[in-house]
Amino acid sequence: MPYPLLQISDLQVDFISELGTTTAVKNISLEVNRGEIVAIVGESGSGKSVTSLSILQLLPTPPARYTAGSILFSADGTSQVNMLEQSAHQLRTIRGHKIAMIFQEPMTSLNPVFTCGFQVMEAIRRHQQVSTAEAKARTLELFEKVKLPNPALLMDRYPHQLSGGQKQRVMIAMAMSCHPSLLICDEPTTALDVTVQKTILQLIRGLQETEKMGVIFITHDLGVVAEVADRAIVMYKGAIVEQGSTKDIFHSPQHPYTKGLLACRPILHKKGERLPVVSDFLEGKNSSVKEVTAPLIVHSADEPPLLKVENLEVWFPARKTFFGKTLDYVKAVNDVSFSVRKGETLGLVGESGCGKTTLGRSLLRLIDPTGGAIWYNGQNITAIKKDALKALRQNIQIIFQDPYSSLNPRMTIGDAITEPMQVHGLHNSNRQRKEWTMEMLQKVDLKPEHFNRYPHEFSGGQRQRIVIARALALGPTFVVCDESVSALDVSVQAQILNLLNDLKKEFDLTTIFISHDLSVVRYISDRILVMNKGMIEEMGNAEDIYSNPQKEYTKQLIASIPKAAI
Repeated sequence: MPYPLLQISDLQVDFISELGTTTAVKNISLEVNRGEIVAIVGESGSGKSVTSLSILQLLPTPPARYTAGSILFSADGTSQVNMLEQSAHQLRTIRGHKIAMIFQEPMTSLNPVFTCGFQVMEAIRRHQQVSTAEAKARTLELFEKVKLPNPALLMDRYPHQLSGGQKQRVMIAMAMSCHPSLLICDEPTTALDVTVQKTILQLIRGLQETEKMGVIFITHDLGVVAEVADRAIVMYKGAIVEQGSTKDIFHSPQHPYTKGLLACRPILHKKGERLPVVSDFLEGKNSSVKEVTAPLIVHSADEPPLLKVENLEVWFPARKTFFGKTLDYVKAVNDVSFSVRKGETLGLVGESGCGKTTLGRSLLRLIDPTGGAIWYNGQNITAIKKDALKALRQNIQIIFQDPYSSLNPRMTIGDAITEPMQVHGLHNSNRQRKEWTMEMLQKVDLKPEHFNRYPHEFSGGQRQRIVIARALALGPTFVVCDESVSALDVSVQAQILNLLNDLKKEFDLTTIFISHDLSVVRYISDRILVMNKGMIEEMGNAEDIYSNPQKEYTKQLIASIPKAAI
């Protein structure tokens, strides 16, 4: 009987620091066979990436230390090698050749100073004795196989000239260049739109079937697991808590943590008042999504909208002459008109590059419009001087996607929240500002002792709470949430969505919620605006958009959502 492709037994990995020893993963035992896709699922910090990096010995030692266990790899099924006992030279012959890996962020995986074609050719020539011409022909063949448009043209393009989905396809081509026996995919679709995600998942599945290789697919999204995996392994706090066929995991989960992961993701056919969170299941609480039966917010026809956008255009120069004359423009936002009533949440959805973020930022004049008008509370904010923007931005706040880059790493979170209040002259003294900051921290479920800590001392979900507290500390009436939960695990995402709903009611907020995750937008929005190529494709009530979409583009977006999310 042939050996499994990969066999991990009782693996334990520790990290050594000045503060002591931390066990990242313990007692990890799993198998991957040829021709199957095994998903490893769990939240950030569960140990999934540490497990995958251990297979290729990519963890720095120190601080990492392999304390126990073995990782046995068998490319041909007749003999095994223990990856923990291989020399640096032996590992180089395995990495990229017999075991390949695709990482989450292709931009940091690709060298920005070399063309995409050169980098794939380099990988081929490193492991195979072929000429430059043969490597180029093989690269073109791979680019066609991963369905890159115009492969000959993209061969000479640099990574920054490609979209996120195209860069990920280049990484897949590079991983497949030497016909590996095992492919490790570490969150390869997390940052991608649903349509791009669907094509990448189909591509990986198709390549796995044609190449007859084993695949380890690491993700925190159970919807993705349902799309691609034959078996699923659930990790929590560095240990495997459940594993089995994907069907069994989804239809009869045994561990409370697995039940929590399945329940906390918004789903399209239910609009929940509160999303259950994983901690409810771990603590044994009976948790389920409570459906909303209340009618939509109804406004009088005579009531003026809080925000009205008329024929808005935001164009960027695309090509210029030697003397600086613009020859062509990128029409990021093109003739967009809509309105938002007080207390309403408008969902803004579309693929990357459709113009939704540019539109959101132009509402605060962070980007100046090329044409059109933006009326806020009866005032044309496109016509006001920059000196008058200060008062406007107290009333209109924005919550960005990446809270870590939104916070000054040299400032405590207490200072980060009080500083905008000082800038706008709110409250009479530093003591009053500190008291209000403490109250805001409590409202976003953070503790008073967090006041003097720095951003790096918090998790991603906690940092997002800090940014929300900072935005609401100014008492705004209008908030733009720009992909505010896109980078978070599903369980943390559920907590933040519940928090935003609670704060919306408490502060009577009007919100524009920007996202490429349609199930999240459906959950939180009263009305939805679908954007495509800088223009409005479709607009209407959330219920109507999802139950009866009129435009083909909207239908494609909804069809691309992973099954488990539906």
